[in-house]
Amino acid sequence: MRLDDLPLRRNAVVSAIDWEDIGPAEAKRLREFGFDEGVIVQKLHNGPIGRDPVACRVGRMTVALRRRVALAIRVAEHATDHKA
Repeated sequence: MRLDDLPLRRNAVVSAIDWEDIGPAEAKRLREFGFDEGVIVQKLHNGPIGRDPVACRVGRMTVALRRRVALAIRVAEHATDHKA
């Protein structure tokens, strides 16, 4: 499933990121925030207009993503109930 489709407050593991669809500047930003395959994320909030932006937690950091970026991130629900 895509990060945009993940239910709120559920942990998930990033399974794939379509780096080419995101573009080089945004890809660099995501990598600096720790986004990569295998990382645990948690979607916290959808924005009020068109579900944009999407707020998510990576480690101890909360990051706001454009919805089009969240659509390029594939995740699988995490089996444990640990916080991201």
